Amino acid sequence: MTVRDVVFPPGRQALYERNRYSPAIKSNGFLFVSGQVGSREDGSPEPELKAQVRLAFNNLNKILKEAGITFDDVIDVTVFIVDPQKRFEEIWEVVPEFWGVAPHPTITAVGVTWLYGFDFEIKVIAKLPD
Repeated sequence: MTVRDVVFPPGRQALYERNRYSPAIKSNGFLFVSGQVGSREDGSPEPELKAQVRLAFNNLNKILKEAGITFDDVIDVTVFIVDPQKRFEEIWEVVPEFWGVAPHPTITAVGVTWLYGFDFEIKVIAKLPD
């Protein structure tokens, strides 16, 4: 059995322990980050949408930092949005705060009906330093 090289950020352990998953795994020069949501330290959702999106990005950035990289190293992004027709524009007002300068990573946005009580989730693949 392969031993996974897991990256755990500081905090938010309640969410990982409750759902029994790895926040991120290093493999073959890449970091594969599980979907990050706008959860508080205890794993509960941040109720206000823009604050929830900011918190999801902040939680993502904690994982990237723990792996020794930044959002500039991200290659591919997938976002999941509950009711995107209603929420997309409001979410996209926040996203540029975290993207940096172009060119940006590839992105796929998926509309979903349920995210464990959250409205937004972001997962990424990033290149690790050589």
